[in-house]
Amino acid sequence: MSSLPPLVEPGPELTLEEIGRYARHLSLPQVGAIGQRRLKNARVLVIGAGGLGAPALQYLAAAGVGTLAIVDDDVVAVSNLQRQVIHTVADLGRPKTDSAADAVARLNPLVEVRTHAVRLTADNAVDLVGQYDLVLDGADNFTTRYLVSDAATLTGRPCVWGSILRFQGQVSVFWAGHGPTYPDLYPEAPPPGKVPSCAEGGVVGVLPATIGSIMATEAIKLITGIGDPLVGRVLVHDALEMTWRELRLDPDPDAVPVTAVNDLDLNCAVPGDAAVALHETLTAPELADLLERRNRGEAAFTLVDVREDWERELVSIPGARPVPLQELLDRREAALPAETRGADLVLHCKAGTRSATALATLRPYFAGREENIRHLEGGVLAWVAQVEPEKPAY
Repeated sequence: MSSLPPLVEPGPELTLEEIGRYARHLSLPQVGAIGQRRLKNARVLVIGAGGLGAPALQYLAAAGVGTLAIVDDDVVAVSNLQRQVIHTVADLGRPKTDSAADAVARLNPLVEVRTHAVRLTADNAVDLVGQYDLVLDGADNFTTRYLVSDAATLTGRPCVWGSILRFQGQVSVFWAGHGPTYPDLYPEAPPPGKVPSCAEGGVVGVLPATIGSIMATEAIKLITGIGDPLVGRVLVHDALEMTWRELRLDPDPDAVPVTAVNDLDLNCAVPGDAAVALHETLTAPELADLLERRNRGEAAFTLVDVREDWERELVSIPGARPVPLQELLDRREAALPAETRGADLVLHCKAGTRSATALATLRPYFAGREENIRHLEGGVLAWVAQVEPEKPAY
């Protein structure tokens, strides 16, 4: 028996088709026909059809969860396919909600799939979460995690949470009134830019399957009322060392009660010490114009790409000189190409965060000089979107 009662009442009697499909569940005394009917009657909201959402959706569909809802406003990109196994090459460019819904339907046509191709915000979070029995949070940013947590608290819903980066993952169950919530683990968001995204820091492709399948397991346990859910416990996994640690977590007795959903703008911020002024940025079209003027001999500046070599092999801006960010941080101005002496400098990376850090690092060396130092707002992603759309985004 579980320490918590079943989350969902049993649904209608199972059909012969369902009995055959879920036979391995029915032979488990902890699940049985009643537990399977609870799964059949359950409504689960999955935030994100990406790395964590992919395995969670597939296993919940296979398990017979009656209604699966998917929230995601992104489209399938080729860089997703390394880990987001619910999508295929044929889905490139499609909304992730549509691609995931089709995959679920192919796996189990008995499951009702609802799609919400929207970004979760303070305006819609409570309404969306409140329509379902529980929520799985597979978001990849702190803003959405706090939104989900607040909405789950206000609606009384349990939240199965997972997080991944590089070779490490974390998973827990947050449930106000029964145990801690996400802000008990992270009372404050890390400083902007302190924690890299998976796009910046990378993630080994199989890790989401490990963490996402545990999230699905926790959802099944909550729905059917079996086992010991991860309420008040955080599992920490290191795939390189192949270790698991368990952290105990208690609710903060002095925490301010949640009365509304707070919309924190933390997604694309850069570190506070790397903040840049308006005159230190330029847009992709402005850079394109500068490059044309340089080609005509009407402008002189050095364009420096602070990304890694493999990124430049995927896509690059013509005329950029490679100097990885770490080299700039280690050697400062000495890492710059010789032609930057006495010339303006423009820095760029993938999305603008690393180039802003590089700019802040080099700013003291340009103080009092006539030359300017700027960085490309939005990085290569903005360049591809606004100047060379035929090039790949990653």
